[in-house]
Amino acid sequence: MFDLVDDIMEEHPTHTPATNDGAGLDPEFDELFKELNTELFPGCSLMSSLNFLAKLMHIKVITKWTDGSLDQLLELLRAAFHKGNQIPASHYEAKKKLSKIGLGYEKIHACTNDCALFWKENAKMENCPVCNESRWVDKNTKGKKIAQKVLRYFPITSRLRRMYSSRFTAKDMIWHNTGRSTDGMMRQPVDGKAWQEFDKKYPEFSQEPRNVRLGLAADGFNPFGNMSQTYSTWPVVLTTYNTPPWVCMKESSFMLTLLIPGPKSPGKDIDIFLRPLVDELKMLWDEGVQMRDASTKTIFRMHAALLWTINDYPARSSLSGWSGQGYKACATCNEDTPSCPVKSKIAFVGHRRFLSRKHKWRQDLLFDGKKETRNPPKSLTNAKILEQLDRLPDRVSGKHPDHGGVKRKRDASELNWTKQSIFFELEYWSSLILKHNLDVMHVEKNVAESLLGTLLMNEKSKDTHKARQDLENMGIREELWLTTNKKNKVVQPHAPYSFTADERARFCQFIKGVRLPDGFGSNFKNKVLPNNSNIIRLKSHDYHILMQRMLPIGVRVGLPTNVSTAITDLFTLFQKICARSLDVKDMYKQEKNVVNILCNLEFIYPPAFFDIMVHLVLHLPQEAILGGHVYMRWMYPFERYMKKLKAYVRNKARPEGSIAEGYVADEALTFCSMYLEGIQTKFNHPDRNADANIPKRKLHVFSSQCRPMSKVKINDITEEATNHYIILY
Repeated sequence: MFDLVDDIMEEHPTHTPATNDGAGLDPEFDELFKELNTELFPGCSLMSSLNFLAKLMHIKVITKWTDGSLDQLLELLRAAFHKGNQIPASHYEAKKKLSKIGLGYEKIHACTNDCALFWKENAKMENCPVCNESRWVDKNTKGKKIAQKVLRYFPITSRLRRMYSSRFTAKDMIWHNTGRSTDGMMRQPVDGKAWQEFDKKYPEFSQEPRNVRLGLAADGFNPFGNMSQTYSTWPVVLTTYNTPPWVCMKESSFMLTLLIPGPKSPGKDIDIFLRPLVDELKMLWDEGVQMRDASTKTIFRMHAALLWTINDYPARSSLSGWSGQGYKACATCNEDTPSCPVKSKIAFVGHRRFLSRKHKWRQDLLFDGKKETRNPPKSLTNAKILEQLDRLPDRVSGKHPDHGGVKRKRDASELNWTKQSIFFELEYWSSLILKHNLDVMHVEKNVAESLLGTLLMNEKSKDTHKARQDLENMGIREELWLTTNKKNKVVQPHAPYSFTADERARFCQFIKGVRLPDGFGSNFKNKVLPNNSNIIRLKSHDYHILMQRMLPIGVRVGLPTNVSTAITDLFTLFQKICARSLDVKDMYKQEKNVVNILCNLEFIYPPAFFDIMVHLVLHLPQEAILGGHVYMRWMYPFERYMKKLKAYVRNKARPEGSIAEGYVADEALTFCSMYLEGIQTKFNHPDRNADANIPKRKLHVFSSQCRPMSKVKINDITEEATNHYIILY
C-alpha cells in the first residue's frame, strides 16, 4: 500500500517528498499516511489498517455483499479482535475512510425546467435567469434548503492525472503511438481516417503522444426496477482511446463525468448540463494541465481532445442538433435524404440514386414504378454545415411553457436542425470528419428485428395491409396486392420473403436446437414459444448472434434463392463491419457493395420495410473507414456499464445521489485493487471457465482454459520431434 500512497502523492507535481514517518507531507496526505502506518490491532505486523480495509471492501464488491451484511461482519470482527483494533464500526465509516483515496464530485444546482445552471455567474441566484422559476423546492424553508434539481459533475482533469500518476496505467497511455497498424488493417481508432486527419490538422497536438483522445457516450436509463414508473437519468461517460483496445472498453477505464438528473429526459436541452464538461475540455485544449508521468518520472503539460460521441439515434439527435425524425432524418444525407410518404409513415427508399448513372436498375420500374434520374447526395463539407447552422434562429433553452416549451413549426431553411450543438464551442469540433457515430448495436438490432418479424409474421412484421396497399398505389408487384375472397374478406397473399406455417415451425425448431458456448449468448431454447410459432424476449445481443450466426443458415428453410441470398449478403456485411480487424481495402469495397444490397432488398420488400434504421446501414462502411473497427464505437460496453450504475441505487428517493456515491466508492476500490496482492480482484480474477489443473503450454496457439473430459494424457512435443515433423512435411 506504500506504492498506492506514493502514486497518489505523485498526482500533485509540486508535492513535498515525505520520509518514512510521514514528515514533510502536505496536510491532505497526513490522515492517509497515518492510516497506512497504523497496525490493524496492537502487535499486528502483517497488515495495516488501510490494507485490511481495502481488501475487505474489495471482497464486498466482488462477492456483492449487502451493506447490512458488512455491518454485521464488522461488528463481529471488532468484538473478536484485540481491544484497540482499527476495524471500522460500520460500512459507512469504512467508505468514509476510503474516500481519501477516491476522487470527489461537484453538485451543481439546475433549473427544474432545464433552462440554466446555478453555476459560475449564476451561482448566487435564487431564481432561474431564464424562466424565473425558484431554485428551491421550498424557498421559505428555514435552515438548509433543498434544490429542485442537482447535476453531479465529476471533473476529468483529476481522473486523467491519476491515470498518469499510477505506475500501472501510465505506461498504457501512449499505446496508440506504439501500437499503430502497419499492414493496412485497422485494429484501433488510431488506424482510422478521422484520427489521421486530426493529426494532420493539429500537428502540435499529435507530436506529444501523451495528449489524450476521448470518446463520449450518453444515454438515459430508468434507475428503478419498476419500469412502469417513468424516470430517466442520463449519465455521460468518457473513455480514453490512448490505451490499448482491450483496456479502453472495460468498465474500469470508464470515467463517469456527468450525472444528469430526471425525471424527464433532457432532450435538446442537454447542452445546458454539458456546460461544465465543455468548459473543462476547452481548458484542456487551450491551456492544458501540468502532470507527472509515473512511467518516465517526468513532468509534462497534457492537452486533451474529444474525438466523437457514441449514442443511439435519439440521443444522437439531442447531442448533434439534427433531428432524427421526418423526411430528412438522416444526418449524413442531410437535405438529400432519400425518402417518400407511404401509408401512415415515411419510407426511406430510393437507394438506386447511389448507383452509377449507367446502371440498369436506374431504368427498372419494378422498384417504385419510376425511373431513377437523381444524382447521389453530395458529401457535406464542414463549411457547408456551419453555413446551415448560421441560418438557425436564436433559441431559448428550457422546457418552460413560456420559454421554448411550446413547439413551433420549423422553417424550411432550417432543414432538420433544432439547435447548434454546444460542442461547436470546441475549437477543433467543426473540423472533425466524424463527430457522432452511428451506433451499430442499435442499427443491427432494429434491422434484425424487422427482418425476423417479417419472416415470422409476428407483431413486429413490416408486411402489413398498409404495406400491401403501398404496392398497389405504386403499381408494382401485382401478385402481392390485397384481394377479396368469396366471403368478402380481405386476403393478403403469401409473400416470398416470409415463412409459411410449416416453414415457421421448422425454423423455430432449428433455433431451439442451437447450442451456444458457455457465456456466448442467451439460451435460445427459452426464447421459442412451445408451439414453435414465434421467438420472443430477445435482447440486443441476441439479435446480434441471430443475425451473424444463425439466420444466414435459417433463412434457407423455405425462402426463394434470390431472397435468401439478399438477406445473407446483408448479414455478411454486418459480420465484416463488426470484425475485430478491418481491412481498409475491403471496407471501400463494402462501401460500394452496400448500395447493391439495399437495392436488392428494395426489389424484394415493400417500401414500409425501409425505416430510418435500414437506411443507416448505407453509411456504416464509410464510418468504419473513418473511425476504425466498430467494437470501440458502439454502445454495448456502455449499456452494460449503465446496468452497473443502476445497481448502485439503494435509496430510491435519491437515485442520482446513490449512483454518485456508489461510483466514487467503486472508483477508489478499482484504483486500490491494482496494488493489492494475495487477493482476487477485477484485474487478476480467473476467467469463467478457467481450470487451475490445466498444464501450461509454451505456445499460445495450443492454450486452452478447459481440461478434456476423457482420460487423455497430454504430452509436450520435444524439440527433436518437432524438427523431425518439419522435415517430413
